[in-house]
Amino acid sequence: MRSSITDGLNLLSKLTLRRAVNVVQVTGSYLLSKVTKQPRFWGSPISISFEPTTSCNLRCPECPSGLRSFTRPTGMLPADLFKQTIDELHQQLWYLIFYFQGEPYLHPRFLELVGYAAGKGIYTATSTNAHYLTDDNARQTVESGLDRIIISIDGTTQDVYQAYRVGGRLDKVLEGTRNLVNWKKKLKSKKPFIIFQFLVVRPNEHQLEDVKTLAKELEVDDVWFKTAQIYDYAQGSPLIPTIDYYSRYQHQPNGTYTIKNKLLNHCWKMWHSCVITWDGLVVPCCFDKDAEHRLGDLKTQPFKQLWRGTPYRQFRKSLLKSRGEIDMCRNCTQGTKVWG
Repeated sequence: MRSSITDGLNLLSKLTLRRAVNVVQVTGSYLLSKVTKQPRFWGSPISISFEPTTSCNLRCPECPSGLRSFTRPTGMLPADLFKQTIDELHQQLWYLIFYFQGEPYLHPRFLELVGYAAGKGIYTATSTNAHYLTDDNARQTVESGLDRIIISIDGTTQDVYQAYRVGGRLDKVLEGTRNLVNWKKKLKSKKPFIIFQFLVVRPNEHQLEDVKTLAKELEVDDVWFKTAQIYDYAQGSPLIPTIDYYSRYQHQPNGTYTIKNKLLNHCWKMWHSCVITWDGLVVPCCFDKDAEHRLGDLKTQPFKQLWRGTPYRQFRKSLLKSRGEIDMCRNCTQGTKVWG
């Protein structure tokens, strides 16, 4: 609890007057759009997700990076594209999520780019499988100013861990975690806030309490349980947990599965955030993993121009009218409490 409060205070410390005004503008325009069913937008993104790379060392079964199933190319985020975008947005931008698909630490300049954003006073967060948190990388991570790191740990024994994290080694995850905790102590830093994220699937659902115990032993700051998105869920999947609370899908009397939430014709994410792929494509959110709904390209236009451009306006209008007609939205749980 104490560490969570510290992290929350750290996030609030990044809230300048200009960022606070931007939050009010974005929130107001979203609420008005919900009521009028017409897309209105004031301000700039409160949060963005930047993709360092699509490359990954693991083969997770419900991940396009792991499955190598992208139709878009694999590559590394150019430093100049990243810095140019941060320079344009940093006065209003409060939160940077430095991951989308792939393993961020495979980018050779990842921590340099984290440091650039942190130097602008932006709250920075990333997610990793922790296989590259060597002693040196752990030290550089703490020195970069990274505010939050989510470590994916989907099992507390190797057999269970590798059931989803195919090709992964639990001992590497634990070693990387220890390295990070040790360097926080050596450098007398409260950052980054370290989170164990446990993706609840059927093979690991019996280890929910075990991961809490493990996190406490390693001095990890918090544990998050996450529900799994299953692409072909209708006929069931061996990954859908039997614990209903941690499932996004509801078992029907006829044996099929349906998504739990009611699909409402609005989406907060489309007003306060967006995702930028490694090669500068701007897409609506993290559900557009293959960048099928491309709303702009930062290689050819400034962010603020495309943020208010026709493609973005038309996309917001279409989800206010009938979100169920947008393919990626039909497997989305945004706005529904299904997290542990």
